[in-house]
Amino acid sequence: MSTFVDQTKIEVQAGKGGDGMVAFRHEKYVPNGGPAGGDGGRGGSIIFVADSGLRTLMDFRYRRKFKADNGENGRIKSQYGRGAKDLYLKVPIGTTVYDFDTNELIGDLVENGQELVVAKGGRGGRGNIHFATSVNTAPEIAENGEPGEDRVLRLELKMLADVGLVGFPSVGKSTLLSVVTKAKPKIAAYQFTTLTPNLGMVILPDGRDFSMADLPGLIEGASQGVGLGIQFLRHIERTKVILHLVSMDPNNGRDPYEDYEAIRKELGNYTTDLTQKRELIVATQMDIPGADEKFAEFKKALAEHNVDEPVYPISSVTHEGVTKLMQDAASLVEKVEEERSQEVQETPETNAKTKEYKFKAPKTNEFTVERLSEHEFEVHGESLERLVQRINLDHQDGIMLLARKLKNLGVDDALRKAGAVDGDDVYIGDFNFEFVQ
Repeated sequence: MSTFVDQTKIEVQAGKGGDGMVAFRHEKYVPNGGPAGGDGGRGGSIIFVADSGLRTLMDFRYRRKFKADNGENGRIKSQYGRGAKDLYLKVPIGTTVYDFDTNELIGDLVENGQELVVAKGGRGGRGNIHFATSVNTAPEIAENGEPGEDRVLRLELKMLADVGLVGFPSVGKSTLLSVVTKAKPKIAAYQFTTLTPNLGMVILPDGRDFSMADLPGLIEGASQGVGLGIQFLRHIERTKVILHLVSMDPNNGRDPYEDYEAIRKELGNYTTDLTQKRELIVATQMDIPGADEKFAEFKKALAEHNVDEPVYPISSVTHEGVTKLMQDAASLVEKVEEERSQEVQETPETNAKTKEYKFKAPKTNEFTVERLSEHEFEVHGESLERLVQRINLDHQDGIMLLARKLKNLGVDDALRKAGAVDGDDVYIGDFNFEFVQ
């Protein structure tokens, strides 16, 4: 069975920024030397790109972890390290990206070529050329590069069907889909048979093809969120052509024109007016005795209300009229695609590639102190941990710089308040030191 929503979980890790360099000038004619350590390069980001050539998320089923390259370290003679190339991953149009842990929506890729940055590369560390002062003209201080974003994502593919089947429950949407495609939707004669949209590919003898979705049945009030309405209408928003199915069953006690108008009303009341979509009206279940009379009444009511659209009488059981309907639907899909491509050419800015950054900077200087044992303490705080990661502690100047920063941020006072005394061990991320009053 063709699933409408394809879902997968992956991990993405952007590249770490290159470390800044501690170096000094040693040219023959520069007697006093001076700092000459360059900055590290930026780490590579991971960017999703919507690609119209992809239909599923199958590429992510067998490879779950993606890592971008790290930036190059800074060099001597004030030379900067090279930034890493970003890693571009192609995803199908219609892919929605969520943070797996928080369920936060990161972005929705709905246009061909649209880009979404899902993991941002780490910033390169500064070399010691940036730390010279009038007091310290030869600083042995450099920063390490920032780690790249590492996150687990949930990818969800809401397929962009070319043709959407709309109509009240039990008008024959699932039956028609099963006849013209290889999809095998559950079919039964009760309301809301279709709880999740089904999707299939229609392939015509002339080689043309299009995707068709059988969407959850509508009821009045759907545009206000009754039943599955809003989910249904959201999928319709992405289709190119609507096949509006109306039952001609003389025994169901319903008026076909009233049903047609009720659905049109829900489509019109949605946040974007879906009645502007191109539509083909389809009279279904024509194989039932007495359907012809009801069909004649339906056409008469349409004419009385100035609905000058052709109506396609079909039977999914006998396949009567189905071939003609599919051929005309394919032609209308092509026509809509042509009109859209002309609109894009006339207004190129609407097709601009977009980059979205959804990363929230951690609140600065917020930290907590946890007592692990009598003489062990751990300091937690995202901003503080990043600070420790960035300072190069291979040189004495770097250690002194970190000590000053921790004191200024109030870490020493907080440790003292928590009961730390001389000689106690303190951990901040991967770094640990001995507490001194």
